[in-house]
Amino acid sequence: MEERIRDAAFWTRLKADMKEAAYGLGIDDIGVASPEPFTELKGRLIRHRELGYESGFEAKDIDRRTDPSLLFDEPLSIIAISVGYPSKLHNPPKSEPGARRGILSRSSWGEDYHTVLRSRLARLEAWLRERVPELRAESMVDTGELSDRAVAERAGIGWSGKNSFIMNRKHGTWIYLAEMITNLPLEPDSPIEDSCGSCTKCIDACPTGALVGPGQLNAQRCVSFVTQTKEMVSDELMRKIGNRLYGCDTCQIVCPVNKGINVTRHPEFKADPEQVKPLLEPLLDISNREYKERYGSNSSSWRGKKPIQRNAVIALGNFREKGAVPALVKVLRDDPRPVLRGTAAWSLGRIGGEAALQALKDALGTEEDPEARDVIGRAAAAAAAAAEALEASEALEAQEAGQEPASPHS
Repeated sequence: MEERIRDAAFWTRLKADMKEAAYGLGIDDIGVASPEPFTELKGRLIRHRELGYESGFEAKDIDRRTDPSLLFDEPLSIIAISVGYPSKLHNPPKSEPGARRGILSRSSWGEDYHTVLRSRLARLEAWLRERVPELRAESMVDTGELSDRAVAERAGIGWSGKNSFIMNRKHGTWIYLAEMITNLPLEPDSPIEDSCGSCTKCIDACPTGALVGPGQLNAQRCVSFVTQTKEMVSDELMRKIGNRLYGCDTCQIVCPVNKGINVTRHPEFKADPEQVKPLLEPLLDISNREYKERYGSNSSSWRGKKPIQRNAVIALGNFREKGAVPALVKVLRDDPRPVLRGTAAWSLGRIGGEAALQALKDALGTEEDPEARDVIGRAAAAAAAAAEALEASEALEAQEAGQEPASPHS
């Protein structure tokens, strides 16, 4: 290996051959980054933490997130890869009254991308080891300590967009990223020039204002992050979630670079429309076994079924789906999880009506969890106010029409 390191021509050929072989290995783009510390990123991460913008899912040690030498003994290069995924759903089922549906973000369509990209990295490692038996490598997919996006940007996979995604002209932002730290002295690639220009469509379209600036994301307000939490969600953010069950694609959908891009060459990411745009009500009482069978191989399953169920309850409230009241009342009355009971109360308050109001009043007399009880109380007050407003409006309409208002007891 020592003698080979001095053979610059060998490494130049190896890198060129690797890039040529990438497509056949199931990799859409490949680049090489230097293993130097990510000094600028470290400063941004420190400020990010100070501002309270972290999601809580990140690795805690900022030094290990920004210095490859703390993860790998004497690194000489980092190989970055990207694999594209589809942005369009073929023949999607309709969401309509009585059959309301939620939606999973495109990054969770098909097989779990962590599994797929690990297999791609394994293929690449085997290819390299055939040519360099002394290879040492450490692969990472999303859950590694390094920032996939920072490595990909340095390796020339794409530029960092204002929506904080890595993007390029071939595949837009519809790409999964991963990397491999190695002991191979490969020449680094050059970063791609930022092409976002003056466009701010992603920032303007963000449902919650989580994009606080170009490339700056407050994860605490990002709908994608919120859908993955297990706690009670604020009234404001529940309204913003809409019918999203996992993730959010808004800032990618509005991006002009993404227009017309739909990568379909990887069969693992082909979406099952009924899985990624499922009916909401059946999710409310789905068993653990059913959930694992249906979603276990999907990247959305990493947090378990609770967030998906909570988000389904929220979606029914945002749809104001009156037909779902009996199912929501059942959750409010019988579910053992306070977060689900409180969220069901919120949705019933949004939907309103006599049955919802009565269920909320009954729940106030039995609920013992303080947080859930608080939500139930506010939901009951909202439903009661809506009922009074409706009654007053009907009385006014009747008066204007010269009719006697109907007795509430008739």
